[in-house]
Amino acid sequence: MAKKFLTAEWRKLVMANYSIDPSVLSGLLPCKTELDRWNDTCYVSLVGFMFMNTKLKGISIPFHQNFEEVNLRFYVRHKGPDQPWKRGTVFIQELVPKPMITFVANSVYGEKYQTVPMKHTWVSQQNILTIDYHWEKKIWHHFSVTADNTTVPIAIGSLDEFITEHYWGYTKLSSTRTSEYGVEHPRWLGYPVQEYTVQADFGLLYGKAFEFLNKEVPKSVLLAEGSEIIVRQGKNL
Repeated sequence: MAKKFLTAEWRKLVMANYSIDPSVLSGLLPCKTELDRWNDTCYVSLVGFMFMNTKLKGISIPFHQNFEEVNLRFYVRHKGPDQPWKRGTVFIQELVPKPMITFVANSVYGEKYQTVPMKHTWVSQQNILTIDYHWEKKIWHHFSVTADNTTVPIAIGSLDEFITEHYWGYTKLSSTRTSEYGVEHPRWLGYPVQEYTVQADFGLLYGKAFEFLNKEVPKSVLLAEGSEIIVRQGKNL
């Protein structure tokens, strides 16, 4: 088993899940992977959450333990010789407010992190939980969810289960090289979502190919509590 590279908690994950034409993702697909589908449909997800109690190789970096992240991702799978399918994610872009996180992720894993101003609010009342993530890239964008303040299991066989049950990360290093790393966490619980707001300019954030998402309605929006996580050191396929 690969050594631990990063340990942390991922908490209060808001996810807006959009169906997408596979052709939009074809140029982003890492070598030796194929698109993963739910009910024969491909999805991209806008995800906001908090990193908490973060450690790199067991070491807490001052002022870098707790921070926001917002990413846009899609879903793939990979099958090695005599192995079962591994289901994973590919990140189109990841935004964080900490330059050192960007430097480490891009240099070690070849990811596509950028550093931008970010902020968040969590408001917990007796019956209502409101989670809001803001980030600035030329303009301020935000994604907020209002939900019941009691967790429930994520339904087996649902789109939300498909979105949350991917335990590998794949990064396109070149047309012939792909990095693979494991992500470990238990099954997550969710908060039943009542209302949501996505005010993000997808074209400005991710390029013209994703501009159509500005007018799309998500197929699902979920709020997951999250958990402690482990990211293992990667390898090249």
